[in-house]
Amino acid sequence: MRQAYQIRLNDLGEHGARMCRVASNNLRDATTALLTADLSLAEQVIATDVQLDVMRANSENVVLELLALQAPVASDLRAVVSALWIVADLQRMGTLAIHVAKAARRRHPASVIPVEVRPIFERMGRVGVHLADQAGTILTERDVALARSMESEDDLMDDLHQEMFAALLSPNWSHGVAPAVDITLLGRFYERFADHAVAVARRVVFLVTGENVGGDTTPAYTPPER
Repeated sequence: MRQAYQIRLNDLGEHGARMCRVASNNLRDATTALLTADLSLAEQVIATDVQLDVMRANSENVVLELLALQAPVASDLRAVVSALWIVADLQRMGTLAIHVAKAARRRHPASVIPVEVRPIFERMGRVGVHLADQAGTILTERDVALARSMESEDDLMDDLHQEMFAALLSPNWSHGVAPAVDITLLGRFYERFADHAVAVARRVVFLVTGENVGGDTTPAYTPPER
């Protein structure tokens, strides 16, 4: 019974790593579709929505089964609870990549990205895919040192996001409001993708050490002073 229980726990980690690969592949393909106006590739990414839903549901069913039948405690309980959080972050990563693909489909056959900001989105795509791949390694190996290093790597995405805004606010911007809105939304999708990858890393730190370093990376809202 105990051996079967450990197998189920290990399966949760491997399932998370598979979801990381789906999210990583989604963002890579969605970025390519965005930059090349490849409708077929965009549709392939969008079609993974059902797969992501099923993967999350399967993980949640295992978690509920383990909680109900095994009553885990200590590190086992952390593993089960962390898995529940992690699959939610991973599904969101996959969905954010799908949003990028939908932007490519919505504007097809036109290109969504003007030439002067293409290098920014190419780099955003590479950084996002790298972070997703790192998150998969962290899940598989439970590498706390690598998990902690994700914070600094996420700064690269934040810098690119700021560079994108600088381009939009430049006096030389000549593409009008609609492309600016598209690009602003796309930048947010990439930024949040990276944030969720970092959240996965933080969950693994909690899983391994019990240290609650926080999950989501979105700053708390502070109301303006009156």
